[in-house]
Amino acid sequence: MEGLENMAFVTVAVSLVTYFNGYMNFGLTKSATTLTNLMGTAFLLPLFGGFLSDTYLSRFKTCVLFGCIELGGYILLTLQAHFHVLRPRPCKGLTINTIDQCDVATFGQSMILYLGLYLVALGTSGVKAGLPSLGADQFDERDPKEAALLSSFFNWFLFSLTVGGAVGVTFVVWISDNIGWDWGFAACSIALFFAIVFVSMGKSFYRHNVPKGSPILRILQVFVAAARNWRLPTPDMTEELHELHDKEAGVETEMYQRTNQFRFLDKAAIVKSAHDTPLSHTTGPWHICTVTQVEETKILLRMLPIILSTVFMNTCLAQLQTFSIQQGVTMDTRLFGFHVPASSLPVIPLVFMSILIPIYERVFVPLARKLTGIPSGIRLLQRIGVGLVLSMISMAIAGVMETRRKSVAIKHHMVDSTGPLPMSLFWLGFQYAVFGAADMFTLVGLLEFFYEESSAGMKSLGTAISWCSMAFGYYGSSIVVEVVNKVSGGWLANNNLNRDKLNYFYWLLAGLSVLNFGVYLVCASWYKYKKVEEKHFAAEGEVGDVKKENVKG
Repeated sequence: MEGLENMAFVTVAVSLVTYFNGYMNFGLTKSATTLTNLMGTAFLLPLFGGFLSDTYLSRFKTCVLFGCIELGGYILLTLQAHFHVLRPRPCKGLTINTIDQCDVATFGQSMILYLGLYLVALGTSGVKAGLPSLGADQFDERDPKEAALLSSFFNWFLFSLTVGGAVGVTFVVWISDNIGWDWGFAACSIALFFAIVFVSMGKSFYRHNVPKGSPILRILQVFVAAARNWRLPTPDMTEELHELHDKEAGVETEMYQRTNQFRFLDKAAIVKSAHDTPLSHTTGPWHICTVTQVEETKILLRMLPIILSTVFMNTCLAQLQTFSIQQGVTMDTRLFGFHVPASSLPVIPLVFMSILIPIYERVFVPLARKLTGIPSGIRLLQRIGVGLVLSMISMAIAGVMETRRKSVAIKHHMVDSTGPLPMSLFWLGFQYAVFGAADMFTLVGLLEFFYEESSAGMKSLGTAISWCSMAFGYYGSSIVVEVVNKVSGGWLANNNLNRDKLNYFYWLLAGLSVLNFGVYLVCASWYKYKKVEEKHFAAEGEVGDVKKENVKG
């Protein structure tokens, strides 16, 4: 399902700038910001999908339901691209300087476009929240063999995502550019249909999670209970705090050991004596919480700085899906006699990742596992940090390549020309390849980190939070572009990249990435992994208590 769904979604992500600009008659800046806003929404809405999955639906039902919503969005986009009355007449034969004379889309045409786009965003958000957790649920973290396989699953999950994306940005994008956008969107619709069919075929084989109630509600209860007890001193002894023991906790549950961070929240678990207040006023989840519930809240608070310190990397990623595509449009797109659409450029990091992931999984991880004893080879926070370093390098390379592209335009007196520059499109492949490696480290690291660190009752929500890094990165891209334009006096204000200062913009991003990495190092060194004490109320002769502590990374 991930391969087919991402094939469709990545096709939209990398080619819509061309569709907005050439068929909906949006300007270059509006095309870029419209796409980044869409992508931001698509990666922010998993919070909603994760909430439904953990609270009301199973992860399987979430994937199927939201997959159908995404399918509806692609069908609507297909209809708009097919019927000319539903979109403005495309601008043809106009130069860069006269592009503003094009007819703009009507209100009704824009509404159809945005409805289709945001149905896709809503649909993919539920799939992104539920599908990684659905797969990871098939492995028992308490079994050492399955724990190692869980780490492998996330690598192969990224591999499926990558292969599907590679097919999308080559085959499906080629269909859109050479046969028609209606056929391209139709191909996305067909892919989603079969994605839903395939994941449904495995229903009887899956381990299905049982929703454990709203994790957001449990977190709010901790804050309310802590606020009610703010005047009471925090006990030094954990035994003085409320916790469910033995059969009170149920058949099987995770119980977290108390930590010293965010000690003010421990007040939520204070057991009041009879003389403090009447017993009838001290019971109930809004008055007293368990230590495990308090630690569940602390886990979420500890993870927030990690996710926030990876946001800027995805702001950089947004540039490769917007401005770098527009760079490619101005360059020579021929390869061995074939025309390669500029919107297929993102296939470079996808192919690079498709090669690196099996090498990483089959060669690096086994060797590192022998040295470190860690199932994933290296600690997850280390893996995320490597990706952040590679993203800095990618932005620096992008600045160098844009400087060279502009020099070619000036040398051949083609600054205001609409023809392709005598410079191969594939010079941009260097920045894409390095960023592909960065994504391999950071994306999988975040997914596995948030799944493993989240409590049993908020695995989907934890996975959804990891996608929020991309959401804020895309939203941040729109803000950064607007701010840079105003402060710099218009580095990116023209519809002509040959007259813009895009190379300065890339170097600015590289410099800010260095600062962001420093912030990440502080956050990662401060983070403390959760400590779990699992209670099993087993049959006679079986082991009942298992203690587990994750290694700090």
